[in-house]
Amino acid sequence: MKPYDSAPADPHMPTNPERRTFIQHASAGAAILAAGSLMTPAMAATAGGTSTSKIPNQKGKFWPGDTRLVVSVSMQFEAGGQPPKGTDSPFPHVDFPDSVPSDAATNTWFAYGYREGIPRMLDLWDRHGVKVTCHMIGEAAKRHPELAREIVKRGHEAAGHGPRWSSQYAMSLDEERLFLQQARDMVEEITGQKPVGYNCNWLRRGPNTLSLLQELGYLYHIDDLSRDEPFIEQVNEKDFVVVPYTLRNNDILLIEGRNYSPGQFLEQVKLDFDQLYEESSSRRRMMSISAHDRISGSPQMVRVWDEFLKYVNSHAGVKFMRKDEIAQFTLTSSSSLREIETI
Repeated sequence: MKPYDSAPADPHMPTNPERRTFIQHASAGAAILAAGSLMTPAMAATAGGTSTSKIPNQKGKFWPGDTRLVVSVSMQFEAGGQPPKGTDSPFPHVDFPDSVPSDAATNTWFAYGYREGIPRMLDLWDRHGVKVTCHMIGEAAKRHPELAREIVKRGHEAAGHGPRWSSQYAMSLDEERLFLQQARDMVEEITGQKPVGYNCNWLRRGPNTLSLLQELGYLYHIDDLSRDEPFIEQVNEKDFVVVPYTLRNNDILLIEGRNYSPGQFLEQVKLDFDQLYEESSSRRRMMSISAHDRISGSPQMVRVWDEFLKYVNSHAGVKFMRKDEIAQFTLTSSSSLREIETI
């Protein structure tokens, strides 16, 4: 595999130990946020806090038609857009000398995503009639334009995921504006579809990110773990939708393949689905679940996904929706929750 000379290594990119720590801390933080979001104004006052949500009178239908629960699938198209060395993989982190242009072993692991993983997942989605949102790194789509176009051709959404892996939270206002413009324009140029949704690298946005996304015509972002339903927040004094992402239902937990199995993943997502399906009888609920090209595209994980999709489709009133569809509905629904606090 030839080096990715056009994508310089990012000195801020977390190593594997940091990624594991982030997963643990983020999962715990998400649980705290989710618990906090259920507080009533009275409870908040008792706790010495303030209510941060405008909760509408949720009576009647929560989703279009006879839909009871929405399942939102993210498919990450990252393979080919990673830095040439020093990024997350199943391999131990090492410091490569300048004479070594790239991490050859890690690059072959990523190559699996576009050579095998995404083609296999596209056939899987077709078999079950599922449409997903594909978060595309611009450099990945640029290096594999036929695959990027095939994703859109099959009816899936192309969303922004940065032109390359970089720590945009550390960028200046002008640097980040250019970064987000490139993310949007690269995907649109290759696929013909203008992205309206965005996902930061490891969800880490900066103080200017949401304002810039709104300015550049994006409709929603997913870098939020605080709810099990979409909601609206104010950015630049305009409505901006949050379609929450997930860590607990994220195949990234299988990145090393040692202490977590596909079978455990299947059990976990079924339990999550069962609880949300039960809750969906009385309030708007959305299940978010994530598939990375080089992880969920493996033979064993496609089997897991196949069983999960069959299980979900055996329940009445469940609908798979692209995130742009979810965002559009959220903006037009009078029962959409509005969040005053921006985390």
